[in-house]
Amino acid sequence: MSSISIFPAGDDPGSDFVKLLKRDGQEPFSKDLPGVIDAGHATTVIGIRCNEGVVMAGDRRATSGHLISHRDMQKVFAADRHSAVGIAGAAGPAIQMVRVFQLQLEYYEKIEGKPLSLDGKANQLSEMIRANLPQAMQGLAVVPIFGGFDLGRNSGRLFQFDITGGRYEEQEYAASGSGSLHAGTVIKLGFQKSMSEDAALSLAVKALWHAADEDSATGGPDPIRGIYPILVVISAQGFRQLSDEESAAVFMDLQTELNDDGSEA
Repeated sequence: MSSISIFPAGDDPGSDFVKLLKRDGQEPFSKDLPGVIDAGHATTVIGIRCNEGVVMAGDRRATSGHLISHRDMQKVFAADRHSAVGIAGAAGPAIQMVRVFQLQLEYYEKIEGKPLSLDGKANQLSEMIRANLPQAMQGLAVVPIFGGFDLGRNSGRLFQFDITGGRYEEQEYAASGSGSLHAGTVIKLGFQKSMSEDAALSLAVKALWHAADEDSATGGPDPIRGIYPILVVISAQGFRQLSDEESAAVFMDLQTELNDDGSEA
């Protein structure tokens, strides 16, 4: 049974969970890997600002080279009550990063007695991405998007990152992954100021559908298996993930629209 580390008052690691792990001799992000690794990759995730806050979505496909490794992967995770992370890139390190990030936010709140600010959360995720750079150079890049509801500003906010940990706030939408070019184009053409939550969800599904139509690594809706995109809303009421039935209903509305436009037989 492992014992809990005890630090003297003058050497307290504070509210930084990653620093605590390192002080305890544990490295959350390995730096020594055997050459370039071809691992499973998560593909397309997007975020859209709306009146109620932020809508985030992700397809369900993970690929390994030219093969489909998973058909129903989770790509959007709750970071805490009012924020979420959408992962793209190497799936294993991305999920590990999300778990450490979730623990960091919970640890900070327990130590400080209050949640970390949304800017602080984005900065913390940026540091974790920067710590993953040695793995990124060996083929295990992680490029997430981060969104949440800022209780201080009473509005939703979105952040994008690069593999070096660069953090960039987006005013309208964000997209990452292999299908991000196609999804981002659809969102850019359909985005409007002061969008409702329902309109943003419809636009997110439409963007993922068109991305899947152009990008083989992005998975489209699969009614036969009952697999639909992950759809998430982060508002003042907190994080909420739509059920498969709700996601299917949004897709059916898109299918009706495409049929009416003559785009689909």
